[in-house]
Amino acid sequence: MANPLSTLGIIHTVISLAPFVAGLYGFARYGAIVPGTRSGKLYLAAIILAVLTSAGLSSTGGFNAGHALGIVTLLAIGGSLAAQRLEFFGRLRPYLATLGLSFSYFLLIVPAIAETLKRLPASQPLASGPESPIVQTTLLAWLVIFLAGLSVQAYLIHRRAVVGARAPRSR
Repeated sequence: MANPLSTLGIIHTVISLAPFVAGLYGFARYGAIVPGTRSGKLYLAAIILAVLTSAGLSSTGGFNAGHALGIVTLLAIGGSLAAQRLEFFGRLRPYLATLGLSFSYFLLIVPAIAETLKRLPASQPLASGPESPIVQTTLLAWLVIFLAGLSVQAYLIHRRAVVGARAPRSR
């Protein structure tokens, strides 16, 4: 059986595994993707490269939903990094920074779900396209996981702020 992926598709898929793993590691280790850590830096570099390589992929021959997700991903990353530095956001800065990077991870997984279910198993794929019930159900489950994860992250940020405010100040 011929490989259904182009050479660029294979390269993109391999590159996309790096932010997947780095983001997962960041969530497990720090509760978030932290740009200043080694895993955070790897995540940012790899997801940008994954978005760039996706620009050359199109099953429709032109601009498609995957390309739009890539642009939104880059905007989420840029907004997240900017939010950390903009003083006028005040106490919202850590929430916005975390939300932006978590949202970029959410977007990374969306096309992965659709493409994986559309291609595997190779002999008889589980889905025919993004409108397939199994794709829609899996995406809904992924959205619920994402929202639950954001809730936990917001709680952890709040808890750190409260504990930090209670800590005695040294003179």
